[in-house]
Amino acid sequence: MTEVSTAPTPAPKERNAFTEKFSTGELTPLPDRYRLVVSDMCPMSHHALIARNLLGLDEVISLGRVDAVRAERGWQFSLDPEGVDPVLGIRYLSEAYFATSPGYDGRVTVPALVDTESGKIVNNDEQFLANEFEAGWTPYHSATAPNLYPEPLRKDIDKLNKVLLTEINDGVFQIREAETQAVYDAAFDKLFARLDDLEEHLGQTRYLMGDDITDPDIFLFALLVRFDIAYNSVFGINRSRLADFPNLWEYARDLYQQPQFGTTTDFDAIKRGYVLWNRAQNPHGILPKGPDTSGWGAPSKRNETLRTHHVGR
Repeated sequence: MTEVSTAPTPAPKERNAFTEKFSTGELTPLPDRYRLVVSDMCPMSHHALIARNLLGLDEVISLGRVDAVRAERGWQFSLDPEGVDPVLGIRYLSEAYFATSPGYDGRVTVPALVDTESGKIVNNDEQFLANEFEAGWTPYHSATAPNLYPEPLRKDIDKLNKVLLTEINDGVFQIREAETQAVYDAAFDKLFARLDDLEEHLGQTRYLMGDDITDPDIFLFALLVRFDIAYNSVFGINRSRLADFPNLWEYARDLYQQPQFGTTTDFDAIKRGYVLWNRAQNPHGILPKGPDTSGWGAPSKRNETLRTHHVGR
């Protein structure tokens, strides 16, 4: 695959606001002590959620969900009875941020891992939170859990995840927020060059790192499943649809039809989150009927294409 671009990509300072780690022994993994808070519209939340579930950590780390559409005061637990998270006892995720840092003045982001005893956030590092589940919670992984972050591949996984983060996850917003044609064109071309590269790579291998699912597959899936319904249709990133990439489309459907990928994908929440996010651009709250997502259920021919068989499928 193409090497990581050396061009600087600004990252929100809040991405690493709280970064206590289990993998280094800074924190001890304890059953029923921590709660993962996600929004179903958010790809980074989806990444952490799929990793948690694939590893069997849904048995020891509880789950809280905020609404897909941010309220005036931010991420709100409006999906719960009376609008209060039943474990944390708060209405807005910002309350956990302020409990952690009373002077916090950054953005309130998801996913966030909250200590249920103190009500404080221990980790909201969207880039590495899933890795903490993979490397720091191994005593609680289920017997059938895949090795999503194998030690011999960690440097390569981190390198690839950085590409996915900066060139696709952040790239779609660089396109959306471009204020000049030159900036837009450069960001647009960079994003599709990376997708073309991934399309070629996945014509040669079942998953990104070989024959087994690893963490970057989860991350890329979370981005691809949002491509047509959000990036293409809402952000106008419209050179191609996902179905125009034969290998990426088969790869994404192959994952979608495996446990914990499709079952954690809420297309309605994704659409609502992106379409209704900016009231200035959509003042009347119009929700488009499309795109059609039924194609995700069409049987994938990934096995036939690559003549490989995923162990345990």
